[in-house]
Amino acid sequence: MGVLRNILNSRSDKGGNFFSVLYKILGFKPKNILHYRKAFTHRSLNIKDEKGNAVSFERLEFLGDAMLSAVIASHLFKAVPGGNEGYLTKMRSKVVSRKHLNELGKDLKLIDHVQTNIPKDQFGANIHGNLFEALIGAIYLDRGYKYCKRFIYERVIDPYVDIEQLEGQVISYKSLFIEWCQKEKREFDFEVYEDTGNDEIKHFAVKLRLDDKVVAKARATSKKKAEEKTAKRAYYALQNKIT
Repeated sequence: MGVLRNILNSRSDKGGNFFSVLYKILGFKPKNILHYRKAFTHRSLNIKDEKGNAVSFERLEFLGDAMLSAVIASHLFKAVPGGNEGYLTKMRSKVVSRKHLNELGKDLKLIDHVQTNIPKDQFGANIHGNLFEALIGAIYLDRGYKYCKRFIYERVIDPYVDIEQLEGQVISYKSLFIEWCQKEKREFDFEVYEDTGNDEIKHFAVKLRLDDKVVAKARATSKKKAEEKTAKRAYYALQNKIT
């Protein structure tokens, strides 16, 4: 552990700046700062502990994801006593959506403190949410469930979890469209094909047919994004029927 601590400390900023940054983000003083250094360590550094295990934020991200999900689930369970399992699951998914977690990580400027051998502008958007979850994992290891829950309430639940607003949010337009088609016994088909054109990056296009009639088209850099974009356009085109 001493060797690992020396390695991580040698790559950190000097003069207690990291501790000050953490205190500002967390709202309390960390006990074991090593957990937080791991939460901001990217695997590109290729650091290993004394047992040869890779050291990066990914394991803490896994732990933080579980803790976040548990705290949100507990809150919703108490806040909506009439909600069934399906309703509570959907509501939790809206709170912990990748888009929302990325926004939270961005707001806290967590990427400014990540230690990496990769230029930060080459990271995808999900790095922000990944770091946010890793930070929660570090809090749990450092101060336990009580502090972890407090942080989640202060940073997530109190400012953002509004039951009425969440009920109106759409997680996936594709899922919503498919559910409507199944309920109304309508036939649909997402026709996906490559449509790179003059773009350097590979693109996919989607035609969405409803009862053999094309109701929406879209293109994006992945099949999933193109399908979601197309379903969103179809949703707004057929909004009076779907809602």
